[in-house]
Amino acid sequence: MNCVFFYSMNTQSIQLEVSPSIGKVSAEYIVPEASKCIMTLAHGAGAGMHHSFMTALAASLSDVGIATLRFNFPFTEHKKGRPDTPAVAHQTIAAAISEAHQTFPSLPVFAAGKSFGGRMTSQYIAANPPPEVKGLVFYGFPLHPAGKPSIDRAAHLKDVKVRMLFLQGTKDDLASWDLIASVCSSLPKAKLVKIEGANHMFKAGKVDTMALLVNATNNWIDKK
Repeated sequence: MNCVFFYSMNTQSIQLEVSPSIGKVSAEYIVPEASKCIMTLAHGAGAGMHHSFMTALAASLSDVGIATLRFNFPFTEHKKGRPDTPAVAHQTIAAAISEAHQTFPSLPVFAAGKSFGGRMTSQYIAANPPPEVKGLVFYGFPLHPAGKPSIDRAAHLKDVKVRMLFLQGTKDDLASWDLIASVCSSLPKAKLVKIEGANHMFKAGKVDTMALLVNATNNWIDKK
């Protein structure tokens, strides 16, 4: 899909075709006037692209010059309770990355996701490295189910060839701090940023965690 953008315009809703068999899902660009990169943003298992966290994140990233393409997974688009299989999720992420790159071929592409969306994105990139993707950002990597500490879900990360940014709360019940710190220390291309006192939804009392997430993302992208 080719979209025409005027850089004075901020938001554009599109229909993203995943595949002929899977069909289309809703997606939305937010593009600042002077974009330095484009980032795909995949939502978590419990909420879609219009969740308040996802919309606030995209808007805040726009404020620092990072364009975004948020999109629904098919299970969200069709209001199904159970998340898509990895195969379907991977196809959706591939379609979003391709769409972002084709629409803005001059911009570096980064891929990112919240929880489930980040894990599915890294699985896809580990198995099918898209040459246009320059880096991967996790807004809360779901390392293990709540109350069941494990690092099994991190096994594929060693196959990711691009640099990775992990933004993790110290009170995230889906990623024990000691375990996620250990995983990241074993990955030469990984950077771990601690969000003190934040849970999996990045709630930490009165702390403005969104500003911390966006500043960390922006600084990491600028370092190249």
